[in-house]
Amino acid sequence: MMNLPALIGALVGLGLGWLDYRILSGVVEGKLRKLDRSSDEEKPSFERKIRLMKAIFFVMTVMAFPVVGFFLGNTIAGQ
Repeated sequence: MMNLPALIGALVGLGLGWLDYRILSGVVEGKLRKLDRSSDEEKPSFERKIRLMKAIFFVMTVMAFPVVGFFLGNTIAGQ
C-alpha cells in the first residue's frame, strides 16, 4: 500500500540520487580523463569502461536512493 510519506521519501531519494549521480560521475570521469594515458588503439576500451562506470553509478544512486527513501518515509510515518 502506497502512502504519502513513503511517496515523498521516494521522491526525495530520487532527487538526491540524481544529484549524487551527477556529482559523483562527473568528478570521477574528470579525474579518469585527466589521468588517461591510453594510446589511440586503447581509446575505445577506455571510453567503454567509462560508460560502464557511469552505468554502475547510475544503478547505485538513482535506482537505490528512492528505495531507501521509501522505507525511510514509511519508518518516519510510523507505518
